[in-house]
Amino acid sequence: MTTPRTKVTPISGFPEYLPAERIIEQHFIDVIRETFELHGFPSIETRAVEPVDRLLGKGGDADKEIYAVSRLAGRDGDEATAEPELGLHFDLTVPFARYVLENAGKLAFPFRRHQIQKVWRGERPQEGRYREFTQCDIDVVDVGELAPHYEAEMPLVMAEIFRKLPVGDMVIQVNNRKIPEGFYRGIGIEDVAGTLRIVDKLDKVGPDAVKGLLIDAGCTAEQAEQCLALAAIRSEDLSFVERVRALGVSHPTLDEGLEALSAVIRAGLENAPGQLVADLRIARGLDYYTGTVYETQLVGYESWGSFCSGGRYDALASDGRTTYPGVGISIGLSRLLGLLIGKGLVTANRSTPAAVLVAVNDEEHRGESLRIATDLRRRAIACEVAPKAAKFGKQIRYAERRGIPFVWFPQAREDDDGARHDQVKDIRSGEQVDADSLTWEPPLEDRRPRVEAVTPTTEQEQR
Repeated sequence: MTTPRTKVTPISGFPEYLPAERIIEQHFIDVIRETFELHGFPSIETRAVEPVDRLLGKGGDADKEIYAVSRLAGRDGDEATAEPELGLHFDLTVPFARYVLENAGKLAFPFRRHQIQKVWRGERPQEGRYREFTQCDIDVVDVGELAPHYEAEMPLVMAEIFRKLPVGDMVIQVNNRKIPEGFYRGIGIEDVAGTLRIVDKLDKVGPDAVKGLLIDAGCTAEQAEQCLALAAIRSEDLSFVERVRALGVSHPTLDEGLEALSAVIRAGLENAPGQLVADLRIARGLDYYTGTVYETQLVGYESWGSFCSGGRYDALASDGRTTYPGVGISIGLSRLLGLLIGKGLVTANRSTPAAVLVAVNDEEHRGESLRIATDLRRRAIACEVAPKAAKFGKQIRYAERRGIPFVWFPQAREDDDGARHDQVKDIRSGEQVDADSLTWEPPLEDRRPRVEAVTPTTEQEQR
């Protein structure tokens, strides 16, 4: 009987990495996690699903993005029992807010956490945007009130992460939602949320189109011009304050926003000079942001848009009696890696964690090769035993194809007195030396795969 051939059809928007690409992803995750922990953010993980009504209640247009989840059948083939309609979470902030409410009596406040997990959005896949992707979040929440200095801490953590990663120069654009809110109210605009959503389209459609949308929404031509003038202000220092004042608008909420943003930019000047920029066009479309907001771009690749964003929220987590305000920021890791890997701007020097391939002289003596590998692994030297006792040339080529830098030859040399010695060969340089599996060490830079930035060629930049 012939087994029918099954055609494998890829599903768009669900990226899967090859081994070398996965090494890049794991390196990024390791750097991100270690830096989060350096700043005292413990890890949590929340469930993949939330009740759909909670997902719909937060996050603006989330109803267009949710994947619904249901059981195909109940136990023993019976119909599934009635349960709340569930959906896969589309970010990590909404489930984190729920987690805080459920565990408030067990948490120490202010509560800080980091979370690195998959999320799902049912949007149209395109370059850098996926249906399943990994986010890396940090948040701080408190009871009743949250100290404003946390709003300055968030971008500083991210600035430190991106200094460690092979991504080139990056800039964190910072605004405070109270600045446009106070400004809009000061010029007579009452629909603050609607105006923010329109201004948030500046990068996508440009100022002329945004002006037209504002007028269509009920603004006068003068009000629309003033909104665009505010959004055009950008500075790496505190000069943005005087530039806003020069527009001649006053409102108490505007004053609060300018003071809060000044504190964030001042912290950036002191701790991450050149990496934080006051950019008053940053609005963030999600409704739950109430204070400082962040977006991040790679210098020279601004057309990619933001890959790291977040902000202050005051009412996302509330049980009706107590409110837990917070601030958070998130790296869209899959988005960032999809662009970096897709453009050939980052690479791994090997496709395996193994630094050593232990050769096999013949199958009868495979146990000796395994013993050597065990010695190396006990000292945290990653290695692999050759799959076949082929000619040594073939075993070396096996290592070369995977980028394994060293090949270990058991009992490769014999002294005049008959003593046998292992040898290890650096297959890049050809150097081969005596080695003892209990003491030999590879160079530090070869212990783990190296992930490095690639200087783009003209062709890469055009792609």
